[in-house]
Amino acid sequence: MYAVIATGGKQYRVSPGDVIYVEKLPGEQGTAVEFDKVLAVSTDTNQLLAGEQVAGVRVRGAIQKQTRGEKLRVFKFKRKKQYKRTIGHRQHRTAVQISEIVLA
Repeated sequence: MYAVIATGGKQYRVSPGDVIYVEKLPGEQGTAVEFDKVLAVSTDTNQLLAGEQVAGVRVRGAIQKQTRGEKLRVFKFKRKKQYKRTIGHRQHRTAVQISEIVLA
């Protein structure tokens, strides 16, 4: 059984027991999280439910840790003008362990 959820402007395919890294969510380690924006669900009988059929479906999980992503280097320059600038960026993200998919 798996579900496709949307959070933080991205879509994730999740199953119970999976650990996913999503855009930063409020809460500390161990806090329960519920995703209500479910786009599709595949049941144990390989039946795919989507649209109106998944209106009441919820995906529950718990925050494992708050972390930051890989460092990205951003380099800007303008030729012939002696302008160079290097900056780094690390995106905040949250590790969530999926515990269950609740069908309505």
